[in-house]
Parts: sequence; C-alpha cells; structure tokens
Amino acid sequence: MDGKFVPWHDANVHVLTHTLHYGLGVFEGIRCYQIKSKKSAVFRLQEHVNRLFNSAIVLGIEIPFSKKEIHTAILQVVKKNKLAECYIRPIVFLGHNQMGLNPNGVDVRAAIAAWPWGAYLGDDGINNGIRVRISSFTRHHVNITMTRAKACGYYVNSILAKAEAVRDGYDESILLDPQGYVSEGSGENIFLLSKGRLKTPALSCSNLEGITRDSVFDIAKHLKIEIDEGFITRDELYIADEVFLTGTAAEITPVREIDNRTIGNGKRGKTTTSIQKMFFEIVRGKHTKFKKWLTEV
Repeated sequence: MDGKFVPWHDANVHVLTHTLHYGLGVFEGIRCYQIKSKKSAVFRLQEHVNRLFNSAIVLGIEIPFSKKEIHTAILQVVKKNKLAECYIRPIVFLGHNQMGLNPNGVDVRAAIAAWPWGAYLGDDGINNGIRVRISSFTRHHVNITMTRAKACGYYVNSILAKAEAVRDGYDESILLDPQGYVSEGSGENIFLLSKGRLKTPALSCSNLEGITRDSVFDIAKHLKIEIDEGFITRDELYIADEVFLTGTAAEITPVREIDNRTIGNGKRGKTTTSIQKMFFEIVRGKHTKFKKWLTEV
C-alpha cells in the first residue's frame, strides 16, 4: 500500500475514502501461473501495467508511481507471499483527505494485493461450458463512461447484470451496447464461431480492450483461424456454432447455452478447445514463441 508492504489484515482504508463514495479509481486483474520449470510467471504483465496507466489518463488521475515501480512491486508482492499461482489486483484510488465530487486535491493512493484464485466460472465451466443470458441492463455508452478505462465505478453496471443472471439460474450475463449490438459479458469479452470464422465485437461496442481478448487474436493467427471484429446481433449468438468468453479471471470459458438456446451441440466446441488448449500451454510456458508474454517472478 502506497509503496510499503503491509500485512493483509492491516491493509485498510478510512470510511471516507473518496473512491468508496464516488467510484473514481482504476484497477487491473492479472494472473500468475506456475510454468513448466516450476517457477512462477505473470501473464502479460507489462500490458496490464500499461492499461492501468492508460485508464488513469482517461479518468484524469496521476499515479504517484512510475510504470517500472508498479511492475516491480507486482512481482515483489507475489514473491513475498510465496504464491506459486495467484490472482493479482493493483488498484489506484483516491484517499480520504477531501470529500465532494471535485477530485482535485484528493490524495492518489495505490495498492497491490495477490491471493490464490481458481477458475472464475468454475472448473466445470472451463471444461463443459456455462449457461448465460442476455442482460436486461445495457452496457455504457462510450461517451457516458469512457469504456477504454477499467474503472472502479463502471462495475456497478456489471454487478447488476451478473446478479440478475445468477438470480435467474444462469452462470453469467451478456450485455448489449446502447445500439443493441453485443458488447461483452459482465467481466469478459466474447467470441463466436460461425462458418469457420471467429468474430468478436469491435471496440466501438462499449467493451473493454481485453488483454486475453488480444491474446486470442494472436493464438487464432498461430492456429490459422480467421478472425473478424464487427457488429454482432444477439440472434447471431443463438445460431453460432461455438461461443466462448475471455478474460483474466475467466481465462477461456466456453458457452453452451444462451437464453435457453443450445449453442452448437451444447458442448465445448473443437475451435474453442484448440484455442483454450494453446492458451493454457502458453501460460504454463510450453510455447517458446509466446515466451515474451511471461515475466518470471
């Protein structure tokens, strides 16, 4: 916290912390995996650090540390906690020295936590696929909350969508953008396979520029799978051959059902399996070509 290592139970903030009240803050979700050498390696660390700083720029927050300092601190947090595999959460938030909507003059603080965290949507979801629904909640308009930023307050929208889906018996939700096109999941990007081609919503569809999403582009290229970005309608999802979600927490999670409509044969598809298999090989350090994506602790 703020450049010093603090025991987990002492990592606390004041009740008047600005970000707690108003939501102005930025964060990242990062995973560290145990690679084949039995060492631990953080997946696409520099890309996550870059996005954290870009999010701060979008929201007008000046992070009181350099990229190099945050990069180094993330590795130190994993090492000091002796975690072979973990989820890492850097967060930059505003402090409690001043209240009110004007953020000028409020202390900018930073913290990094790490803890063991398994498959976000469950091991069964990874292997057999999940059930999702189209949310009744719409994703943000790009000029209401600027969607290039991974900002704390934006996730109220995601929480509402996720809670609705779980309450109705589904595992996850898919949100549409203000024009009615497919945007993303509550915390994941989305891909579909149709006629042998992968397709994912363009970044103009109010979705986050996901780092796992970007990884899938390179994996697809390596596997010689054609991939497009563009507008996707909800009925395109229903009649897709395969659908899967991507994200740091979700990794590569197949979707077997949307709005009570079976996707493909209702199982993890061949293309999804190929991409998922290669993704997990990469994060375990088994692909020399993608070794640059791993930063050893």
